[in-house]
Amino acid sequence: MTNREVPRMLRRVIFAGLIVLAGCAGRPEGVLVPSGTVTPGVSTVDLLVATTRAPSSQPGVLFSGERGSELALSDIVVSIPPDDRRKVGQVQWPKKLPADPMKDFSTVSVKPVDGAKSARLWLGRNLPKSRRVLIFVHGFNNRYEDAVYRFAQIVHDSKTDAAPVIFTWPSRASIFDYSYDKESTNYSRDALEELLRAAVNTPQVGEITIMAHSMGTWLAVETLRQMAIRDGRVPKKIQQVILASPDLDVDVFGQQMRAIGKDSKDRPNFTLFVSRDDRALTLSRRISGNIDRLGQINPAEEPYRTMLEKQGITVLDLTALKSGDRLNHGKFAESPEVVRLIGNRLIDGQSVTDSEVGLGERLGAVALGTAQTVGSAASIAVSTPIAVFDPVTRRNYEDQWRRLGNSVEDTTTTAVGQ
Repeated sequence: MTNREVPRMLRRVIFAGLIVLAGCAGRPEGVLVPSGTVTPGVSTVDLLVATTRAPSSQPGVLFSGERGSELALSDIVVSIPPDDRRKVGQVQWPKKLPADPMKDFSTVSVKPVDGAKSARLWLGRNLPKSRRVLIFVHGFNNRYEDAVYRFAQIVHDSKTDAAPVIFTWPSRASIFDYSYDKESTNYSRDALEELLRAAVNTPQVGEITIMAHSMGTWLAVETLRQMAIRDGRVPKKIQQVILASPDLDVDVFGQQMRAIGKDSKDRPNFTLFVSRDDRALTLSRRISGNIDRLGQINPAEEPYRTMLEKQGITVLDLTALKSGDRLNHGKFAESPEVVRLIGNRLIDGQSVTDSEVGLGERLGAVALGTAQTVGSAASIAVSTPIAVFDPVTRRNYEDQWRRLGNSVEDTTTTAVGQ
């Protein structure tokens, strides 16, 4: 990096920080002080919250951005305003305390969960008939309450059929502490593995989905990698891994996947949410040696096209999707269509591109007749607009094309020419 590039990069850091700070301006501290009551007409989400953060003595903050000495568990119930008083995909932070439950997200109750027995009791109350558990790992620059309220929003808006568990690691919630946050993810790998193994070893649990965002994807994938190295494979109950805006070096991700399992049949199904206009990942790329970040790749171009097919990874390209996120880093949670897709299909392991199970009903009209085959992946443009790249769909369309008496090469040529 040249001397000229350093001031330019710092300006981008400061600008991005001002955007983030502007979004946090006006929020009161201590939103996790429980009200103890549920207002008629609101919805509630009951979360099991696991953290490696150090406890905070400040009321309603609960845990700080510093590192704790052990894994701590809490049962937190969050109140969400009626659907006709909020926008799907948005966390409505209170402007003052106490929060107005009819307008704002608010905290109903906070209870410590002591030991495995108490955690099993929570699962007994919250595990649905599907026996699924969803474990969420947040990203860079998140306070404890940020992670709790965001996950509550995702769970509510996705209407997911899974018991919601969040793992929150020590983030100082400052753009100037990128390195500290990254090391905090490394610090938390063993604790996340402990949580995953506890879920795997619970007989009532049938299957587990891991969803991670931004820097949290590093923590999630690294933890799966060390579990695979330790045991020879990732436990079979962990069936789905969703990586949203993954802040991962693409070269390192390739190595991680090889350690997790050389054959896609021997590891969980991976789904990526990417967006080439993700400004947060642009910054991360610059401070990480100018190596592409996984969350910014173009899945239709080489070398990623071939890599994704060989790994059997499904990619949802959200580049053309507009959201209220000025950094374009949280589209997966803020887009009503995407967050519903997560709940309706991805968590229960359904193929995103299988037209036979009613994709159009969930995402809007799907132009299956004009589906484009791009190299080694199939791209289906949906009205949201979202592009889905899936090697399984690629093979299905190749078979259909052959039955019509055409060659596979013709499909690729047609797509490139469009």
